[in-house]
Amino acid sequence: MAISAPEHYAFCPRCATPLETRVVTDKPRRVCPNCDFIYFTDPKVGVGVLITQDNKLLLVRRTMNPERGKWSIPAGFLDRDEDPRDVAVREVFEETNLRVAVEELIDVYYNPPSDQGGASIFILYRGRLLGGRLRAGDDADDAAFFGPDDLPDLAFASTYGAIQTLYRSDDNTS
Repeated sequence: MAISAPEHYAFCPRCATPLETRVVTDKPRRVCPNCDFIYFTDPKVGVGVLITQDNKLLLVRRTMNPERGKWSIPAGFLDRDEDPRDVAVREVFEETNLRVAVEELIDVYYNPPSDQGGASIFILYRGRLLGGRLRAGDDADDAAFFGPDDLPDLAFASTYGAIQTLYRSDDNTS
């Protein structure tokens, strides 16, 4: 179960007063007794792009936790005031050196909480390859296309979900 009032969140970011735990609406929350700031444990959102070539899926091998050494869809975190589609295009380029166009939304996935961080909400788009030369970069040390019968050790529930969606689809070639 998610913790709605983490004790490690100790001081108010507005006025530096020590926070208290109080029930706010339906859950315990960290609250400032001085300025009434309420700390909400918002989910971390990630975005990624499903890219195929010759019925093979583009994956990157992660160099960062969570799931270091495993393979996932090229993806990254979404920050406040960023368009998810723009972030998805940027992350693919940073991790693979490939230029893509984001097409339709495939799905939104829930990744169970991890004590190592990671996105709890993952937005997945279908992408179309525009160009570039495949080369791992940023927080990936390898990038490659994999067929359904030669998949590597995978990271995240969202990667498994994307693969199920891809290989269930009738239109899975690019």
